[in-house]
Amino acid sequence: VQLQASGGGLVQAGASLTLSCTASGRTFSAYVMGWFRQAPGKEREFVSAISWSGGSTYYADSVKGRFTISRDNAKKTVSLQMNSLKPEDTAVYYCAADYRRTYDLNRVEEGDEYDYWGQGTQVTVSS
Repeated sequence: VQLQASGGGLVQAGASLTLSCTASGRTFSAYVMGWFRQAPGKEREFVSAISWSGGSTYYADSVKGRFTISRDNAKKTVSLQMNSLKPEDTAVYYCAADYRRTYDLNRVEEGDEYDYWGQGTQVTVSS
């Protein structure tokens, strides 16, 4: 599957942005989808994940209550609505797809669980 992320940009603190990730292929609904980010000089970190049907969502503590992940399997998209952005949210954001052979949702926050990655979209939040 190929992933294309979009929606990044430069905003002021407190603003909102919505990131989108569009997938190619026929089996989008078979993948757990996640968002990760990497700031300059820092390691990649988990942001959010969503289960196959969207019934379960997961968030890093740093974004809980401000970010919302959603997916539309018919459109093969996963979105990340980001509100109340902070300068520390500045990073390149990546969407990722995780194909699982069993219906478990362990380790959704672990990047090495994901099989496919998009190219990333830059989010810059100014203070």
